[in-house]
Amino acid sequence: MTLLLIGLGSMGKRRARLARGIDPAVRIVGVDTAESRRAEALGLGLIQAAYPDLAAALAAERTALDAALVCTAPLAHAGLIGALLDAKLPGFTELNLVSDGYAENIAKAKANGLPLFLSSTMLYRRETQYIKDSVAAFGKPVHYIYHIGQYLPDWHPWENYKNFFVGQARTGGVREILGIDLPWLLDAFGEVESLTVQCDSISGLGLPYPDCATLLLRHASGAQGVLAADVVSPKAVRNFECFGDGLHLFWEGNPKALYRFEGGEKRFVDTYTSFEHDSRYSDNIVENAYVDELANFFAVLQGEEAPRWSFEKDLAAIRIMDAVEAAGREGSDAADPV
Repeated sequence: MTLLLIGLGSMGKRRARLARGIDPAVRIVGVDTAESRRAEALGLGLIQAAYPDLAAALAAERTALDAALVCTAPLAHAGLIGALLDAKLPGFTELNLVSDGYAENIAKAKANGLPLFLSSTMLYRRETQYIKDSVAAFGKPVHYIYHIGQYLPDWHPWENYKNFFVGQARTGGVREILGIDLPWLLDAFGEVESLTVQCDSISGLGLPYPDCATLLLRHASGAQGVLAADVVSPKAVRNFECFGDGLHLFWEGNPKALYRFEGGEKRFVDTYTSFEHDSRYSDNIVENAYVDELANFFAVLQGEEAPRWSFEKDLAAIRIMDAVEAAGREGSDAADPV
């Protein structure tokens, strides 16, 4: 198999490394406008050929290519996905965060009979799947409280946070957090039928968007949730609690911190007999989910599995993110936008 990898930044390099772990024989062709990134990826042996743009790569490699991975900044995704579909190449894309090109690319994919695979890595976390299954088995109303906080300057410590996509209003850090976590919440608790949002800025980060957002979500299933996302917390946190009359779950964002309250005490739930962790990342990042997601993509290419997320489903998450952005822009609450 030969993959075209567009974008050789931190996520592109991770995808290349994990793809080769799944299939050591895979050949990866890289695309990046930055010569330094192309040279680094070649030097690390992550890719076997490199090109400065998509047109050059397609001209040289199209007949050998089986699929593509789009790992660039979100606002570039729509055009790249469209070009890949025009070239009859199935594609995997990282989070889009905006709905640019969705209607056109969904239509192109259907017309060409090509899969359109959208990353949503949290859906592949075994902890989130355990929470989903537990809530479904419980079968009664639940509430949840979920705080995700990260300090924006720590995201890419090797560069200024204002110099990559989280520094922009349309693809800011709070929106990125919501884009990561809303899909699994929608998957576990169902569609959102009403929403209230409050936004605020409490830091000196100088961002063109509020650095904190608090959402009150009412799901059609009867579940209700409070979701707080911020890029201010000095310590990266992911604290989740779900409770009902007979169910109480706790999760602190990593495989060693999922608990169920039973018999008068919190009991550890072991969803991983083992897990791989990259020491360069926070302890709430495990590599298994990324591996499982790529394995799902490869199985989709073979016609053996269906993707867990889709562009169609993602529109519901983006509508919520748009409501949060509108609330922050207008300096007022947003209610019932979905």
